Amino acid sequence: MIEIDRLGRRYGSRWALSNISVRIRDASVVMVAGPNGSGKSTLFRILATAIRPHCGTATIDGWDLDRHRDDVRKSVALLTHASYLYEPLTGLENLRVFADHLDRSRDGLMPLLERVGLASRANDPVSAYSAGMRKRLSFARVLLQEPRVVMLDEPYGQLDPEGFTLVDEVVCELRERGATVLMATHQLERGTKLADSMLFLEAGRVVRTC
Repeated sequence: MIEIDRLGRRYGSRWALSNISVRIRDASVVMVAGPNGSGKSTLFRILATAIRPHCGTATIDGWDLDRHRDDVRKSVALLTHASYLYEPLTGLENLRVFADHLDRSRDGLMPLLERVGLASRANDPVSAYSAGMRKRLSFARVLLQEPRVVMLDEPYGQLDPEGFTLVDEVVCELRERGATVLMATHQLERGTKLADSMLFLEAGRVVRTC
């Protein structure tokens, strides 16, 4: 369960989020929609403990985002526009680094790359990857992490139609694993088909849920 109570975050004098209160149930897919600048990315960054709110509280599985940041980070994955990959390393080497950081086994990394369509490029440096390939590798990292909560910020960006299908499959796979998935996307038709519920933001406020 994710519980958000009167959450707010400002940049200077502008409130990017204002008085957000939402409850999200486990093992569900929530589409977060809204125009650019509506607060979607800010909400995700707060829930991932990348930034702190200026007011309000939030908990994930009972862990308070402010007081239990390390515990939250162990169970949350955030996929953003930036890939945060090690470009001189190969795709496989990147996954090895992530596996070591997460204290996970290195076994099964090649099947992960195959799952995201990168097995044939496993030994190529990430610097030679296209933007879409980097996004695919980022999805492999999410699957390796096995998080309880996954936040996908514009997951379809930079991908081709085959990549769109991959995103849909990965979202369904994560839900079947018992993960809660929050997905911010302008691909409303695709997102609606996947989502169990929807959250609409405008100017930093929740304007509708369904």
